Amino acid sequence: MMMKLKKHMPKHFTFKLDGTDGRARAGTFSTPHGEFHTPVFAPVGTQASVKAITPAQLEEMDASLILANTYHLYLRPGDELVAEMGGLHEFMSWKNPILTDSGGFQVFSLGDSRTIDDDGVTFKSHLDGSSHRFTPEKTIAIQENLGADIIMAFDECPPPYDKEYNQIAMHRTHTWAERCLRAKTRDDQALFGILQGGVDPDLRARSAEYITSLDFPGNAIGGLSVGETKEEMHEVLDVVLPLLPEDRPRYLMGVGTPEDMIAAVLRGVDIFDCVLPTRLGRNNAALLRQGGRLNLKNAPFAREKTPIDDNCSCYTCVNFTRAYLRHLILAKEMLSATLLSIHNLHTLIQLARDMRGAILDGNFETFAKPFLENQIIGN
Repeated sequence: MMMKLKKHMPKHFTFKLDGTDGRARAGTFSTPHGEFHTPVFAPVGTQASVKAITPAQLEEMDASLILANTYHLYLRPGDELVAEMGGLHEFMSWKNPILTDSGGFQVFSLGDSRTIDDDGVTFKSHLDGSSHRFTPEKTIAIQENLGADIIMAFDECPPPYDKEYNQIAMHRTHTWAERCLRAKTRDDQALFGILQGGVDPDLRARSAEYITSLDFPGNAIGGLSVGETKEEMHEVLDVVLPLLPEDRPRYLMGVGTPEDMIAAVLRGVDIFDCVLPTRLGRNNAALLRQGGRLNLKNAPFAREKTPIDDNCSCYTCVNFTRAYLRHLILAKEMLSATLLSIHNLHTLIQLARDMRGAILDGNFETFAKPFLENQIIGN
C-alpha cells in the first residue's frame, strides 16, 4: 500500500520557475548552502574531489552544484568520519550546494560481486573484497552523515532492454523510495525520488506516476545513458517529462555531453551530472561545444598556436595553445589533465548558463537550431 505523505517542499528549500520557452525551463533552487540556477551542470566529485580540479578553480568557472558518491565515501574514508569532520562541505572546503547519489548505480555495477533481494543489496568492496550491505535505510543514514543538500533515494538500475526484469526492478525501486522517505530524519536535506523502467514507455509512465505521487521535492530520471540509443533516450524523456510536476526540479542522472544536454533541456530537464568531462580530461580529450571532441595527443596539433576553442573563455583557452597541451600530454605532465578538465567543465557549465539565458530571452529554439540542423539530437 502506498504510504501517506505530507505535501510540502522541505522548509529550507524552494524551487521557482523563472521562465519557460516551449518545454524548456529556467528555474532557481534554493538550499541551505545557497541557490543554483537551472539548467545546471554539476561536476562530479566522486570521492569528495572533482578530479584534477581545486574548489577555487570550480568557483572560478561558476560551478554552483557538485556531486559526490555515497558508495565510495562510505567505503573510504567512511561516512561517520566525514560527519565527525563537519560533513562534506567542511571536509572538502566547498561552500555551495552538494548532491550525493545513493550509491545504487555503483553497487549494481559490481556484477557478480553483489546479490540483490527485496530488502537491499549485499556486495563486496572493490577496495579489499570485504562484505557490506546497503538497504534504503542504510543509504539514507550514510547520506545524512555526509550532509549534502540534495540526497537520492536508493534505486535499482537494471540493464535497459529486459522488460520483465525492469518491471521487477521498478517495483523494488518504488518500495525502496517509500522506505527512504520513512528513514529520512534531517529537514535540511532534500530527498529526490528516482524513476526507472528501462526503455519501455509503459513502465516509464507507471514509474513517473508512482514516484511523483510520493511528492518528493525533486524527481530524477535514472537508468539512461547506460547503453540505449539516443533515440531511445529521447523517447523515454518524451514520455516521462510531461508527467513530472512543473513545480519540482527534474534531474537527468549521468548525462553530460553538449548534444545530450541540449536535447534534454529542449524536453524539460533542469539538472545534469556526468563524469565525462574530467574523464576525457585525464585521457587527452577536449569537448567541443557543438558536439564531438579533440584528441590532443594526435600529431597534427604539435604546431597549432590556437586554443582548443577560439570562442571559449576558460582559463585554458585564454592562456594556452593546442601545441602546449599536446606537449604536456606527451611529457605525461599532470597539468594536462587539469587544463583539459578545466576546459571541459567550463564548456558544460557555460552551455547550461547560455541555455538558461536563451530560455529567459524566449529564443531557445534559435539557440538549439545548430544542433538540430546537424541532426545531432533530433526534434
